[in-house]
Amino acid sequence: MTMFADHGAYIAEAPEDLRPLLIQVRAQLALALPDAEEVIAFKMPGFRIGKTIIAGYAAFSKQCGLYLSPSAIKSHANDIAAAGLKSTKTGVTFSPSHPIPDGLVKELALASRRDQNL
Repeated sequence: MTMFADHGAYIAEAPEDLRPLLIQVRAQLALALPDAEEVIAFKMPGFRIGKTIIAGYAAFSKQCGLYLSPSAIKSHANDIAAAGLKSTKTGVTFSPSHPIPDGLVKELALASRRDQNL
């Protein structure tokens, strides 16, 4: 199992067709959470404030995931569905054929931050 030094190394090892999506999500999370620290936690890139992971993302073979607080996902369920994306209790999946809109990344990140009272 590969351990990654940073977000750039993680993205570089992801499937080539998913890298632009990961770069986009990383940039949007950095804009939405300017005071967060980029970390590798649970073997995936994340954004941490203090000791709390606010958001994380990952690449798989055919899709990517954005991971946030359960209430952030729940409170934006209609927006996620309207974008044609699928969600679980703690994540939203997206792919080159169904990318996640920049505005939705921002709203989810901010909601996840609020849920953590940060």
